[in-house]
Amino acid sequence: MQLSETFWINFWRLFLLVLILSIWQWGAEVNQWLVSGLEKGWQKALTVQVLEPFFISKPTLIWARFLELGCFTDPAGAWISGQEGGFFGCLDSNTNNLWYATLATLRNTFWGFLVGVGSGVVVGLILGRSDFLAQVFEPFIVAFNSLPRIALVPLIVLIFGLGDASKIMTAWVIVFFIVFFSTFEGARSVDRDHINVARLLGASDWQVTWAVVVPSTLAWVFAVLTPALSFSLIGVIIGEFIGAQVGLGKIIIEAEATLETADMMVALFVLMIVGVGLALLIRRLQTYLLRWQSQFSGSGQ
Repeated sequence: MQLSETFWINFWRLFLLVLILSIWQWGAEVNQWLVSGLEKGWQKALTVQVLEPFFISKPTLIWARFLELGCFTDPAGAWISGQEGGFFGCLDSNTNNLWYATLATLRNTFWGFLVGVGSGVVVGLILGRSDFLAQVFEPFIVAFNSLPRIALVPLIVLIFGLGDASKIMTAWVIVFFIVFFSTFEGARSVDRDHINVARLLGASDWQVTWAVVVPSTLAWVFAVLTPALSFSLIGVIIGEFIGAQVGLGKIIIEAEATLETADMMVALFVLMIVGVGLALLIRRLQTYLLRWQSQFSGSGQ
């Protein structure tokens, strides 16, 4: 029986993952062996920084901290399920546990992404359909877009405080311009023949926009949704770095302050998993909404 290409792709993916984790896990032992045989100071320092668990931790330590931060085990490594209070008691005693932190980061990412995409699409369509408005607002848009968005984070925190509002606004500022420029270009690149045909059939400006411009622009919008989602997550994490009561960014910044590399790695891996999951959701939504295009309907195969 011939194995499919999908099987071999997944096999090599799993093989590479196991290989990386194995090298990472046993790198500490290799590190000690290499360092003991080196005489030059710069070679020793370079080897220590690359493989030293103090800087990158180890998969087993990261897994142990994941179980503890996730309220599955206590600091001694014993399972909490059989103890008094159990899982929910652990959640109540630690307001910045992994579950609450992930939920807070996801919530702010979702609202920042939603507001940023919504406003970017609306403004992009309006200016893309009106040459007059586009020329009026062009210098203001270029001026605001030239500002590094990260430089605005302290000002946003100063205005909106350390709560969720500052995280959502930070994500919105970053996402808006990404979506706006793509929507603007998409609205301007609509086939003029399609618009003329719609007008010949008696369509109003609103009907032309809804029936012709919006469907044609959707492909441009979805082309930037995945990076926009990533940037929304980045904006929330940066806001949590500046100051937050709960969140994955707070776990990372506190781990850096206390030199707990394993905690930092746990939060980074959770962010990685969250990012992949959200990207897959966007791809599913794109396939559904753009099912009329050949590459998503399957007819183009």
